[in-house]
Amino acid sequence: MPVLHQFDYIFGLGICFAFLDAWNIGANDVANSFATSVSSRSLTLRQAMLIASVCEFAGAVLVGSRVADTIRSKIISVEYFEKEPSVLMLGMLCALVGSSTWLTIATKLGLPVSTTHCIVGGVIGVGIATIGGDGVVWGWKGVAQVFAAWGIAPFVAGAFASIIFLLTKYLVLKCKNPLRAGFIAIPVYFGITSGILTMLVVWKGAPSLKLDHWGSDKVLGTTLSVAGGVVLICFAFFIPFLHRRLVKEDWQLKWYHFFLGPLLFKRGPVPPPPEGQRVQVVQNYYRGHKTREELEAQGADRTVVDDIENGKEKPTADVNEKIVTTSSSPGGVAHVSAAKTLDEHEAESLPWYLKPREGKRYELKNLTATIARAFMHGVDKDVVGSQLEKSRLAGNLQDIHSRTPHFDNKTEHLYSFLQILTAATASFAHGSNDVSNAMGPLSTMYLIWHTGKLSTKAPVPIWVLVFGGASIVLGLWTYGYNIMRNLGNRITLHSPSRGFSMELGSALTVVFATRLALPVSTTQCIIGATLAVGLCTGDLKAINWRVVAWTYAGWLVTLPITSLISGLLMGFIINAPRFGKAL
Repeated sequence: MPVLHQFDYIFGLGICFAFLDAWNIGANDVANSFATSVSSRSLTLRQAMLIASVCEFAGAVLVGSRVADTIRSKIISVEYFEKEPSVLMLGMLCALVGSSTWLTIATKLGLPVSTTHCIVGGVIGVGIATIGGDGVVWGWKGVAQVFAAWGIAPFVAGAFASIIFLLTKYLVLKCKNPLRAGFIAIPVYFGITSGILTMLVVWKGAPSLKLDHWGSDKVLGTTLSVAGGVVLICFAFFIPFLHRRLVKEDWQLKWYHFFLGPLLFKRGPVPPPPEGQRVQVVQNYYRGHKTREELEAQGADRTVVDDIENGKEKPTADVNEKIVTTSSSPGGVAHVSAAKTLDEHEAESLPWYLKPREGKRYELKNLTATIARAFMHGVDKDVVGSQLEKSRLAGNLQDIHSRTPHFDNKTEHLYSFLQILTAATASFAHGSNDVSNAMGPLSTMYLIWHTGKLSTKAPVPIWVLVFGGASIVLGLWTYGYNIMRNLGNRITLHSPSRGFSMELGSALTVVFATRLALPVSTTQCIIGATLAVGLCTGDLKAINWRVVAWTYAGWLVTLPITSLISGLLMGFIINAPRFGKAL
């Protein structure tokens, strides 16, 4: 039973604003994990949302409490509040109000800010408002450690990402036979990525699983065992499946044939496609993005260039042909029949709840479709098309993208599968790290409300992490697309091999930061990794510096704004005149 019943309203408001903060974390930071996967067409937005929902929630619940304790107890000196813990409870509410208010504004503006900056700024503002600058732990064990992590994280993530991409570029993509080199490299990359995810869970990173007593021998053994098992599965199942699809170009191959494994090598010859059909076993990951030579060849036609910028260019396929693709392709191309117009085909391919219906939306017969349409509103968005729309922030994207070399499309397809795994790893790491931003203050409020005492060593309740994980998932599901379309291809041209390098470099950084209990900014990690991979082209103009400047401006103003909001609110409340103390 709670001890401080008289402050039920503070705790209730804390739950509301913690939800709003976590919802905005999902809506804003979802781009950190999946904007690259969607931008490179390795995943559709719907596929990304489904994977992110599982990984974000699992990361928040399994690994989230270690960093949440850092936000709660290492930013301000809680011993100042030992005699009046309810004041700290009020302070955490003000911190959540300041953080969630600015996050809501930034998310609406499409500004990818650091949610870590938001809550740390809010807590700092509360500390200054209550007990002055001395109330904030400015030293290395507090704010200085967080500031150092913010400065170091983008460079570390960039270093990891650039090393991974350069190795991939020169050992695989630029080989005489890049597809063959890719078949050799992909099991290694699968093993490394799965090992990183395992390490995040068992390397003293999951208090909920009570693995802190594990020694280095158990951690290393578990990590190597999982990585080795994934490599074996890759050799046994992925390699035969991808060989049949990419080398043999088996247009009849379905996703469930993956489970046949080595038996696919004994599969008979590939029959020719039916007459009048064109086979496309792999989608073009660079479609809509012209090379430098192609742009220069049509530079005199300004209309064509404008169409490219606005994403209006259409494939020049013969309308009398039927395009056949296998359904196992991540982000596969649709089937177009010669017997129907493109508009008719697009109408038929719409989900059932988006198809035209008779009557009003609120009528009983249409109510199910209306509810489904509202629930899937944030999923049925064309993120890649929105990224290519012309705007002042986007600038001359067709020129920026043309400076990035195109690699073999089939080899890029290999990395689309890897990118799904790296995106899931990054999403898991993001959930573990950023759940603390909203749930750290809420856990403090709960402990004070429930016990009436301060305890920096008390564990974060599991229900707090579940609540935070669910709120993050809801935010990314309903409004995550808004930030996604401002990143990805708007910074530099994405492809599966580049996106894989960005995500793995960022995930590596967040993994080690979580292990060290550093609340790093996942936004800064992925932006640093994206910049580094973009600069690997050797051309500064391959980066959209407008978007980079816009993002950095958001980072610079976030901490002062949230500190000001929460500090002013806290100061007004604790110093406000009231009955019995009017003067």
